[in-house]
Amino acid sequence: MNLHPEIIELVRLALAEDIGTGDVTTELTIEAGRKAVGRFYARDLMTCAGTEVLPLIFEKADKLEIFLPSGSRCEPGDCIAQVEGDARLLLTHERVSLNFLQRLSGIATLTRRYVDAVDGTKAKVLDIRKTTPGLRRLEKMAVRAGGGVNHRMGLFDAVLIKNNHITACGGVRAAMERVKDAKVPVEIEVRTRQELDDALAMGAKRLLLDNLTPTEAKEWITYIAGRAVVELSGGITLDTIRAYAEAGPDFISCGALTHSATARDLNFRIELA
Repeated sequence: MNLHPEIIELVRLALAEDIGTGDVTTELTIEAGRKAVGRFYARDLMTCAGTEVLPLIFEKADKLEIFLPSGSRCEPGDCIAQVEGDARLLLTHERVSLNFLQRLSGIATLTRRYVDAVDGTKAKVLDIRKTTPGLRRLEKMAVRAGGGVNHRMGLFDAVLIKNNHITACGGVRAAMERVKDAKVPVEIEVRTRQELDDALAMGAKRLLLDNLTPTEAKEWITYIAGRAVVELSGGITLDTIRAYAEAGPDFISCGALTHSATARDLNFRIELA
């Protein structure tokens, strides 16, 4: 897999941050040239993510096998991957590899719970930009591993006109007029029926409906009647997402996928060869 240069640089920085001038514990306790095998195990139910970075972290190892790639559902005790090589290398890179796997598997696992909650509806679960600084690409990959869909990567690849943009522009019509020649996808948030009508009159193809109740969302979606793609957002939780999905949106966006995911429990066990 060809990973984005940002991810390659991130892994380099993570290793440099942890290793610094050298792993003094490993260098003092493990003789040079000793070979070992290390295995990554799931310790709870989870959807695995982050295995894509293991070849970068262990690029100098003799052999790396990934048994359960990103997106796999894991049971406690499942072996996710195995790496063979210099014992010092394996021990020195253990923590960084676990940090990535645990964090990203947490996002994938939570995303899968949201995705499962809307099963049978047409709604797709979206992430947003509430990501850990520097980790966005990896965290969005983890969302995909959990069955979710990525929204825009950043401010550069899509137009999303929010309420403050509308206020600053002087209204929905003025805002839509200014983006009519945009070369990227355009979405606009609407807060009232008048704003909704204005957006549709201006040819809006994607609408963001924020902070509605499921009942209100169903009424608005019925009124839109397929004239635009609809995304719902605003405090939607695992307890409420099913009701919102049954209102008929195309997408439901949830910041919790990335900002509130709990790291999963994995461990790394080493055996000297």
